[in-house]
Amino acid sequence: VQLVESGGGVVQPGGSLRLTCSVSDFTFKFYATRWFRQAPGKAREDIACISMRDGKTLYADSVKGRFTVSGDRDTNLIFLQMNNLRPEDTANYTCATGAWECPGKYYPYYGQGTQVTVGS
Repeated sequence: VQLVESGGGVVQPGGSLRLTCSVSDFTFKFYATRWFRQAPGKAREDIACISMRDGKTLYADSVKGRFTVSGDRDTNLIFLQMNNLRPEDTANYTCATGAWECPGKYYPYYGQGTQVTVGS
């Protein structure tokens, strides 16, 4: 099983990015996938989760209303649309899959992450 994140980069405050998590060799449409982030010196933060079986989504309060998680069963891709980005969103963003449903306690598969930097 392989997860590969892409779409990170540098963006101005107020800007947008869309992250993509590509899942290989795993039937992720039956499971939940989550995004989490970690900034240097800070604890990991779970920010979004989608249960592909029923479409249920969950968001952390820090991103609710700005970020949207979605998935495409046909292409095995999970997306994180991030709007109105703030400097405090700067972090390494990672996707994980394999839990039965959101929020899930155990995700056996993780990607390597993609860096998002929000700054002027």
